[in-house]
Amino acid sequence: MPRAGLTGDRLAEAAADLADEVGVDGLSLSALARRFGVAVPSLYAHVSSLRDLQVRVALLALEESADLVAAALAGVSGRDALTAVGGVWRTYAREHPGRYAATRLPLDPAAAAASAGPRHADLARASLRDYALSDADETHAVRLLGATFHGYAALDAAGAFSHGAPGAPTSDDTWERVLDGLDTLLRSWETR
Repeated sequence: MPRAGLTGDRLAEAAADLADEVGVDGLSLSALARRFGVAVPSLYAHVSSLRDLQVRVALLALEESADLVAAALAGVSGRDALTAVGGVWRTYAREHPGRYAATRLPLDPAAAAASAGPRHADLARASLRDYALSDADETHAVRLLGATFHGYAALDAAGAFSHGAPGAPTSDDTWERVLDGLDTLLRSWETR
C-alpha cells in the first residue's frame, strides 16, 4: 500500500528541489526517501527508478520554464522578445540549477512528445514573429536561439564569465551585445 501523502507529483517536486541543491546528477532515491522519512522501497509505488525520477524532474522543469517564457513573451516582439526568452533561461539556470540541467536530459520519444518541449518550440517561434523568416529559416533560427540561450545560460550560471580583469565588461554587458547581435542577424537573415 502506498504511504499516505506520497504521490508521484510530490516526489517530483521534492526531487526537483533536491536537484537544485545537489545537481541532477547527485539526485538519488535514498536522499529523496530521507526527505520523506521513508525507506527507498516506499518510493517504488510512485516511481520505477532513478531514471524515472529524473525524467519527472525534467518534465516538471520544462513545464515551469514554459510557463515563465509564455508570461515573459506576452505583448513583446523583436529584440524585446529575444530579451524575454533569453532572460528566462538565464534566470532559471541561476535560480534552479538542478531543474535547468534536467531540461537538457535526453527524453525518449514518448516522454518528449508529452512534455512541454513542443510548447517551448512554439514559444521560440512566437519570439521570432517580428522577423521575416521562411518556415525553414525559422527552424534554423529556433535552433540558433536555443544553442545561444542555453549555452550562455549554462556558462553564466557556472560562473564562466565572472573572471574578467578589473574594468572588463560584465556578463550582463556581454549578454546585451549577444542580444543586439542576434537581433541584427535575424533582421538581415537572407532566405536561400
